[in-house]
Amino acid sequence: MDWQSVNFDWNHARAFLVTAEEGSLTAAAQALGTTQPTLGRQVAALEEELDVVLFDRVAGRLVLTPAGEALLEFVQAMGESALHISRVADSHATGLRGKVSVSVSEVYAAFLLPPILEKLRREEPDIEVEIIAENAVSDLGRREADIAVRNFRPEEPDLIARKIRDDSGRLYATPAYLQSIGNPEQPEDFSEASFIGFADPDSILQWLNGIGMSLSERNMPLLTRSYLVHWSMVKQGLGIGIMPEQIGDAEAAVVRACPNMPAFEFPIWLVSHRELKHSRRIRVVFDRLASGLS
Repeated sequence: MDWQSVNFDWNHARAFLVTAEEGSLTAAAQALGTTQPTLGRQVAALEEELDVVLFDRVAGRLVLTPAGEALLEFVQAMGESALHISRVADSHATGLRGKVSVSVSEVYAAFLLPPILEKLRREEPDIEVEIIAENAVSDLGRREADIAVRNFRPEEPDLIARKIRDDSGRLYATPAYLQSIGNPEQPEDFSEASFIGFADPDSILQWLNGIGMSLSERNMPLLTRSYLVHWSMVKQGLGIGIMPEQIGDAEAAVVRACPNMPAFEFPIWLVSHRELKHSRRIRVVFDRLASGLS
């Protein structure tokens, strides 16, 4: 191989790749944990090293030039190779010192993980745990996280998964709110109730109507993408919401709404990339999470 013909810095290529995928220097800098000026200098350095213009600024947006589009496919392949190198290296790591990232929903991160993490920190102080608390699904293949807690079984062949248990979601509201709508007892009594919905309320409406309620989108005047905001609005008496019963039953400000109603069942899966499962550090965190969540 003619190594002298490779006249660019991989860090500069990575800056270009992430900027192209994120769509802006600001978003790319956030993804890489750096600053926008630093990232801008790295992209400019790659342009100088390759003697090409990679981006045009159009109406305040970065748009790939023809040269940028031509190079992107190859830089993406480099990025995939870099991720694979990291995974293989992690799979052979025998020490416990280092970081493990865990992708988990806001609710589980806020209410279920703290006691598990407290015990882990006491037993394994050399492991640094990063909690990625978001409701979107992290791409473990692209190393957006090392471990994920999910409520569905993964289908990707390069992932390993362990079903922890089935969880139960129930409806909750403040006693004052239930009193304001006549303390309904049967599913058909909730036709005039307000529910705190999510950005896409169809699945919740389908479940509620499937157990005997007669609801439409007008019964969900408040919508949010955040489970924590959802739960806060329920505790403020703004309507009825759904929460895992382990969390809902422990909250003194609310009670079960229609307690005889069947629960909304969903599984808890713990997922990791197949290669990373052989890392001792990641395996320790995986096992502690499995034990604590079960």
